[in-house]
Amino acid sequence: MKIGDKVSGTISGVQPYGVFVNLDNGEQGLIHISELKHGFVSNIESNYNVGDKVNVIVMGIDEYNGKISLSIRALEKKKIGRPILHKHFWTDYRNKIGYKTIAREKDQWIKTAMTAISKEKQKK
Repeated sequence: MKIGDKVSGTISGVQPYGVFVNLDNGEQGLIHISELKHGFVSNIESNYNVGDKVNVIVMGIDEYNGKISLSIRALEKKKIGRPILHKHFWTDYRNKIGYKTIAREKDQWIKTAMTAISKEKQKK
């Protein structure tokens, strides 16, 4: 087995951080929660169960301890949509803070920060 191989196995354990898989070749690997699917995994225990068969891709094999990192996400076609940044960017409409504000104010913020840094250096 090598990195990039598509293999199959059976889920042997489910933890808050990921899913353990007994591979068909007798080895065991871990699918980290970030490699289960594109996007946020809200409830790992309800989506993945011990005994389920899964197809995975080998993402890494630690040469010192033999741990195998697996991914289901790498087999999925990435959903096209708006960039993830848009989902998590906080906007305060009352104070008119958002993307346009950042673009408009960025140069002044940099100038202010550089002035403060310069003053700190002069004190030393």
